[in-house]
Amino acid sequence: MAVYTKINKNDIILIAQKFGLNKIVRFQGIKKGIENTNYLLKTKNQKYILTIFEKRVQKKDLPFFMNLMEKFNNHNINCPRPIKNKNGKYLISIKNKPASIVTFIEGKDKKKLNNKNCYEIGKNVAKLHLSSNKIKLFRKNSMSINNMDKLLKNINFKSKKIVPSLQSILIKNLNEIKKQWPQKLPKGIIHGDLFIDNIFFKKNKFVGFIDFYFSCNDYLMYEIAICINALCFENKNGKFFMNKKKVINLIKGYESIKKISLLEKNNLNILCRGAALRYLLSRIYDYLNTPKTALIKIKDPKEYFQKLIFHNRFNNFKNYYS
Repeated sequence: MAVYTKINKNDIILIAQKFGLNKIVRFQGIKKGIENTNYLLKTKNQKYILTIFEKRVQKKDLPFFMNLMEKFNNHNINCPRPIKNKNGKYLISIKNKPASIVTFIEGKDKKKLNNKNCYEIGKNVAKLHLSSNKIKLFRKNSMSINNMDKLLKNINFKSKKIVPSLQSILIKNLNEIKKQWPQKLPKGIIHGDLFIDNIFFKKNKFVGFIDFYFSCNDYLMYEIAICINALCFENKNGKFFMNKKKVINLIKGYESIKKISLLEKNNLNILCRGAALRYLLSRIYDYLNTPKTALIKIKDPKEYFQKLIFHNRFNNFKNYYS
């Protein structure tokens, strides 16, 4: 459930007036997603997405996200375009929370990706990266490997629900990853959260990316690592294993547009480990720290624990690409 802030018809009338929209004939909450409240708004001829930003998104970061989506659209990257209100601003306040309206992207996420889909995703990630190099915006990655110590310290490890000796395993992995983390790789603006539900297809063809609220400046290859973890593993009865054909197609698609350097390839394993640990820690934090009464969808951390252990068995690019 991802409708944390409820709105009514009167709210909708005011929202339409503030943004100069035609009469909204229908609105409905969108249950997918876990971070923010989203509504689909429909006028006679148009569709929009209203996002009400909840506590997890910092207000100071919102101008970056809005400007980034605007500039990506200007560079022919198909993603939601933020709408300005009558005062020329992207943001308004709803129930004392910041909110925005963006254009609707036709299509939907796929439940399961095939090899061709992975190739298309890789190709379009590369296009996004080439475009981001032309965009003069900056946001530090709030979920970088350097921020993981703080997250780890804030986890309540009283529960033994996930795996035995969890805390010591996480500390050991974080220390190892930090020691091996690369210092000089090509950087740019990355999406930062390319899970399957943030990638839209229509009639089995890629149409666009959504949900840019983890976007930041970081290593471009870190994006590929996130994608490998999120898109290239199979789940068989709760056991996760990497589908190497999907990885190969993802990387081939990327390199059809933008070449990956030898240095980037040599660091793929440590980036995959770091990306797995990043999502593992945030999921553990939610799983162990979130009160049962909280309106947030808790994801099982065991998936990313398995993925971290999987990457720990590898040591070079050939493990992923041959």
